[in-house]
Amino acid sequence: MRHFGHIAPEVRRRLFHQQPCEFDADSPARLLAAALGATLYSPATRPRLADDVRKQAARGVVSMVLCLEDSIGDEDVAAGEENLVHQFADLAAGDRSALPLLFIRVRTPEQIPDLAHRLGPTVALLSGFVLPKFTEERGIPFLEALASAEAMSGRRLFAMPVLESPELLFRESRVDTLEGIFRAVDKYREKVLALRLGVTDFCSSYGLRRAPDMTAYDVQIVASVIADVVNMLGRADGTGFTVTGPVWEYFRVQERMFKPQLRRSPFLEGQAEQLREALIEHAMDGLLREIALDQANGLTGKTCIHPSHVLPVHALSVVSHEEFSDAQDILRPESGGGGVLRSQYTNKMNEVKPHRAWAERTMLRAEVFGVANEDVGFVELLAAGIPG
Repeated sequence: MRHFGHIAPEVRRRLFHQQPCEFDADSPARLLAAALGATLYSPATRPRLADDVRKQAARGVVSMVLCLEDSIGDEDVAAGEENLVHQFADLAAGDRSALPLLFIRVRTPEQIPDLAHRLGPTVALLSGFVLPKFTEERGIPFLEALASAEAMSGRRLFAMPVLESPELLFRESRVDTLEGIFRAVDKYREKVLALRLGVTDFCSSYGLRRAPDMTAYDVQIVASVIADVVNMLGRADGTGFTVTGPVWEYFRVQERMFKPQLRRSPFLEGQAEQLREALIEHAMDGLLREIALDQANGLTGKTCIHPSHVLPVHALSVVSHEEFSDAQDILRPESGGGGVLRSQYTNKMNEVKPHRAWAERTMLRAEVFGVANEDVGFVELLAAGIPG
């Protein structure tokens, strides 16, 4: 699979200075963590789940979570488990190379080895499990169960803990909780692909819900948690983990209080004014702003609950030609001694030592999402990726 692999090769050549790389479920963990992109969630009870997975993969989705937790009722868990077994058998009967990375979101540690056993040979299609309400105390049993399932199945399985517990939100317990989470994930570092943020649960602790005109960063109590999670768990010194962006809840807006947040000029230049109007109508202007803020705050990828959210995440993840040029300059061997370089775009300074970690992260993103041609922006990437 590859990002933007669903669009025609000749279109990709027009859009990309460096095309996104190919990868699969057996690729190195560091590459997969960066490549998750927009991770689309789907209830495990959907009767045509296998068809849904194939359809979304054909539209550019590269990672999906099949959910047995909050997206289904307590009374539907057993049926959801049984459905997953049948749907994985269906998926295994088709073209396995066309499938996205698949994860199962469980409720209890016991479900992990049980499902791995019940899936039988089709566990080969599974990349791992999403672990809810993760703290050190609750998380260790999940990680132990994952290790057991991995040993039993002979299949590499990753964990994606979800950070969403009230202890993480409350000021008086936040640092202790984060320290405990770090101890747990550090002990099982090779099995932890990414940490996911459960912002909806954060808001629920205070009876809050952000409006479509606002991002998670406008809700100060949520923004403070994101900052502390990145501060303690997302460092670029080799101790950190990939932290993914929070879910965007909206896909159509009937009425808005504030002006749209998308400038008109980039769409006029790309002759895509209708695309701008459609994005605004479906609350995508708020999503685009939140994706940009995710990236500015050190988050990679995003949890998605609607297929229409996938393309904006991927389009804004493509490295611009200017970013690529700066990163290349910073990482040149002759720049290893430090110093300050003038950008080839002559609009900024590149300070070699302070910007090195940014440049390394940018080059990894360039590998998995590609580098846009000099005259290509997110508008062209969005327009090209929309199914005809």
